[in-house]
Amino acid sequence: MQVINDRAQEFIALDNRYGAHNYDPLDVVVARADGVWLYDVNGKRYLDCISAYSAVNQGHCHPRLAAALIEQAGRVTLVSRAIRNDRMGGFLKKLTEVCGYDVALPTNSGVEAVETAVKLARRWAYDVKGLPQNAAEIIVFANNFHGRTTMAISASSQPEYRRSFGPFTPGFVLLPYGNIEALRQAVTPNTAAILIEPIQGEGGVIVPPDGYLRRVADLCREHGALLIADEIQTGLGRTGDLFACDHEDVKPDILVVGKALGGGYYPISAALASRDLMELFQPGEHGSTFGGNPLACAVGEAALDVVIDEHLAERAREMGQDLRERLRALQSPLIKEVRGRGLLIGVELHDSARSIAQALLDHSIVAKDTHANVLRIAPPLIIERGEIGSIAAALGSVLSAR
Repeated sequence: MQVINDRAQEFIALDNRYGAHNYDPLDVVVARADGVWLYDVNGKRYLDCISAYSAVNQGHCHPRLAAALIEQAGRVTLVSRAIRNDRMGGFLKKLTEVCGYDVALPTNSGVEAVETAVKLARRWAYDVKGLPQNAAEIIVFANNFHGRTTMAISASSQPEYRRSFGPFTPGFVLLPYGNIEALRQAVTPNTAAILIEPIQGEGGVIVPPDGYLRRVADLCREHGALLIADEIQTGLGRTGDLFACDHEDVKPDILVVGKALGGGYYPISAALASRDLMELFQPGEHGSTFGGNPLACAVGEAALDVVIDEHLAERAREMGQDLRERLRALQSPLIKEVRGRGLLIGVELHDSARSIAQALLDHSIVAKDTHANVLRIAPPLIIERGEIGSIAAALGSVLSAR
């Protein structure tokens, strides 16, 4: 059992005294990080298998991102969107070319980009599809996670996200994930869009059946609805392709990206679409004070360069296959299933995932439970083969001791 010493306890006490208790973190107090490693206030090293929920695909404190941040921070960090800056155009050119879209609208957090996509889909439904005002419906899926704003939790099925936060935003239709027949029956003339995570991360690393995303895209085309893909956690290499939709050669009408777009240095997100679709937004109708600021653009451009230049999608595919094979080879009776794609892996357990995560700290592994019995393992994509072996060995030791 991990022992929390006086130095760590001092920081934990400060957090508990002055911070809102809206998280229940593991009691590791990180003082610095490098690559795949976290170092606590006493210098103990931990292998990071959380990656800030895919925000540090490039690894912690990547030198190219640090250089971009420092150089830009010495020139200009923020100007009003009432004027232009010399970083945004180059960043958006790179982002759209990498992602394969005409236009991008930069925002800050993932949920802000999801909100942008929802507003854009509704605008399209009224101005292009011709639906009566306030009739548009967006289909979403059980156990989704699109963020924690009032709009996002209105689309959620999770009671803990919704309790005592109503009234909720109308216009969402909730369906089971992975059931194409239920989806087929639910699409109506009022369906403006289908909003989907290609793999549900926070929902327990749920991978839909093969061919499901392609059928969802086909339904959208058949019924004149938009497909919105939330690739905030799955995008930029995490699942072994640049985007999880690429696995089935699906191109959404609106792509939502975030997290790794800032490489752990700066919050940045975006919604991407065709020019005709994005130009439904007119000046003054949607915006963000910090969206597209020069510092974010400099970091975002460098973050994209690292993903492409270091072949992180390919690394995730190779290392992820190795890790899944090693985890399945443990053959522990406590493991119900090992699933995932690339380096987004869920280990479903016949045990408390939180207790397993706690025990892994004694083996210098930081991983996170999601739901009661799923351990999510998602290290930075720069992880090496020997470190993959350490993860499997540590989990094997913990499960053997239960």
